[in-house]
Amino acid sequence: MKYGYFDDVNREYVIDRPDTPTPWVNYLGSPEYGAIISNNAGGYSFAKSGANGRILRYVFNNFDQPGRYIYLRDDDNQDFWSASWQPVGKDLKDYISKCHHGLGYTKMVADYAGIHSEATYYVPKGKSYEVWAIEVTNTSDKERHLTLTGYAEFTNHSNYEQDQVNLQYSLFISRTAFQENRIVQQIHGNLNALEEDEQVDEKNVTERFFGLAGNPVSSFCGDKKAFLGRYNGYDKPLGVTSGDLGDTNNYNENPCGALASKVTLAPNESKTLVFLLGEKYSNEAQAIVDSYKDAKTTVQAEVDELRAEWGGRLESLQVKTPSPVFDTMINTWNAYNCYMTFIWSRAASLIYCGLRNGYGYRDTVQDIQGIIHLAPEMAVDKIRFMLSAQVDNGGGLPLVKFTHNPGHVDTPDDASYVQETGHPAYRADDALWLFPTVYKYIAETGNTAFLDEVIPYANKGEATVYDHLKAAIQFSMDNLGPHGMPAGLHADWNDCLRLGAQGESSFVALQYYYALSILKIFAKQKADTEYMTFLDSEQESMGEKIQELCWDDDRFVRGYTEAGERIGEACAPEANMWLNPQSWAVISGLADDRQAELAMDNVFNRLNTSYGAILMDPPYHKHAFDGALAVIYNQGNKENAGIFSQSQGWLILAEALRGKGERAFTYFMENAPAAQNDQADIRQLEPYCYGQFTEGPASPNHGHSHVHWLTGTASTVMVGCVEGILGLRPDLDGLKLAPAIPKDWDSFKMDKNFRGKELHITVENPNHKESGFSKLILNGQELPEAYLPEDLLLDQNEITLVL
Repeated sequence: MKYGYFDDVNREYVIDRPDTPTPWVNYLGSPEYGAIISNNAGGYSFAKSGANGRILRYVFNNFDQPGRYIYLRDDDNQDFWSASWQPVGKDLKDYISKCHHGLGYTKMVADYAGIHSEATYYVPKGKSYEVWAIEVTNTSDKERHLTLTGYAEFTNHSNYEQDQVNLQYSLFISRTAFQENRIVQQIHGNLNALEEDEQVDEKNVTERFFGLAGNPVSSFCGDKKAFLGRYNGYDKPLGVTSGDLGDTNNYNENPCGALASKVTLAPNESKTLVFLLGEKYSNEAQAIVDSYKDAKTTVQAEVDELRAEWGGRLESLQVKTPSPVFDTMINTWNAYNCYMTFIWSRAASLIYCGLRNGYGYRDTVQDIQGIIHLAPEMAVDKIRFMLSAQVDNGGGLPLVKFTHNPGHVDTPDDASYVQETGHPAYRADDALWLFPTVYKYIAETGNTAFLDEVIPYANKGEATVYDHLKAAIQFSMDNLGPHGMPAGLHADWNDCLRLGAQGESSFVALQYYYALSILKIFAKQKADTEYMTFLDSEQESMGEKIQELCWDDDRFVRGYTEAGERIGEACAPEANMWLNPQSWAVISGLADDRQAELAMDNVFNRLNTSYGAILMDPPYHKHAFDGALAVIYNQGNKENAGIFSQSQGWLILAEALRGKGERAFTYFMENAPAAQNDQADIRQLEPYCYGQFTEGPASPNHGHSHVHWLTGTASTVMVGCVEGILGLRPDLDGLKLAPAIPKDWDSFKMDKNFRGKELHITVENPNHKESGFSKLILNGQELPEAYLPEDLLLDQNEITLVL
């Protein structure tokens, strides 16, 4: 069943059936001021921290309530409804609804009882407050008298756990007051006698506001109980059904911001009102409300500015292929998902509640890769930040705190770090993710000077980027297991696979092998010949160990436990076939052609499903070793034989590197959200963003996806599609073109910005090949190979590649 459609022209997903299987959400703003909004106006807002800056209350895992509600009441007949289908929930035979999730904004369009409404929600560019703008139009043939009411449910405390759990404290620190055109909520308002720089127990007065512009306030309410009425829900609050909010404030217990306004509309007349929400003190709040006196014009200008900003962010790569699903994802939604994950890490969604008090090292370094081809300067700023979170021993901080202060932070070697973050030790893979990320940035931009930029370490000292990478290699060399492969430490990429501090991970060994290849390129660039000799020797030695220890007839095993048990060998009763070692053996360049064919065929035949490849098979149940924590999950879920979506990107890339375009595209389509738009009742998650995992065939809910938006999948699939299927593979001197596509694609086009030059690329496939090279023409000149040297590129370039 379908609940909506893609509007590629406006870069929107339009939900025309509001009763979606789960809340389908969008992101507004930035971490400075962030908001999550669902298609039924559920969600929450926060300033700077999803855990410690929560402004709007949201009850997780409970019917998508409360939210940003705008109620409409016909004062002549007392009928009422909401600008979003919920919370009132009118009969869909009478209530026509569309939710337009756009880039940085969401618009709810509704028609009911002769009234057309459009409620647009957004955070203005560069601002730290949010806008709920509603335009109402009388589409009937008689004059209408309406009351419009906006409702915002404030938290009692900025920390959402304190708000919802520590009620003996949080219920008694909040109060509200009405000031001219807004409700003001004060937390710890009794401290208002303190001087500006004074605190009590590290607390001072916090103020939020909920204001109205564009029309006078007719009544207000600052108390949740008074607004709802006893035993009422959000679907029929007393303040709305009565037509009067009662001019009530709150002192203790649960506050809210509710503002009503009377509107009279002649036939075909429209009126725009703007509700404004933020965490600001009175003078600034009043100035914000005053700035929306010309409500409709201001709102339109701000939404246009957001659309232009996001459109600009996506223009660096646009494609036109025979696959509408592929185009929709690459041109808009996968790219948007990459930006959201890059910006938010794992901070806030309807699954991540905001409690993670920092950036996961491996997550964030991988997330950067998804936007390098779109916004390399934005990417390199985050690369610098993550390099500054590398310890001087070469390892990465498992969690980089939001208060990160390079050169002065504690590390997993310090008890204080472990206590504050809950991370007891280094992970084996964290710093190794730096290699592909730094390489992708330098190759995309040609900025080899970045290798010489000096960046501090997390705890002490500083080094060039090149020396940071050398330190990461040294960290792996200093932490080897008994066979000489990288030790498992606390965990590798799979947190549910604890091989033990002296266990050994084939995945990390393959990452290490790949890192050595990248560092050899940089060492050559720097003419570091002595180190190049070392890298050659080290890579040859490690490659031999991996081949000897990890190749098992037709697959690569997953690793060795501390006790010496071999995980993932063919004879094991459970988990005898793993996905990631096979794809990474190809990506790293370690597997020879025969191994690559056997291993990848094994993946396709053993692990693949109609929704993507499962992480391993069979699931753990009776034969899990002590560190196989995946056994705690139901079979077919998450790491226990679920379809872990991030791994699909590596699978796409691995098959594309082998020139297997059919398989690469098959893996893309199996997991692409847009390809499942007509299977929403099975997938359940939004059909425009990736989920962390999909339930595998061992589950009765095979195909159901979970953990939306903030997942490394966005980045790995983007890389798999751009570098793999599209074949855009930059190196230090130019751009290699090596598409791997379905045979039935006759041609496709790409417009790419590369180092400040515009590339207009047409790929022709007259012989219906999956990959390969027949001819490359650059600006009328035929080149000898499928490679574009930077020094031959003009400002504008017409390029034809024939497979």
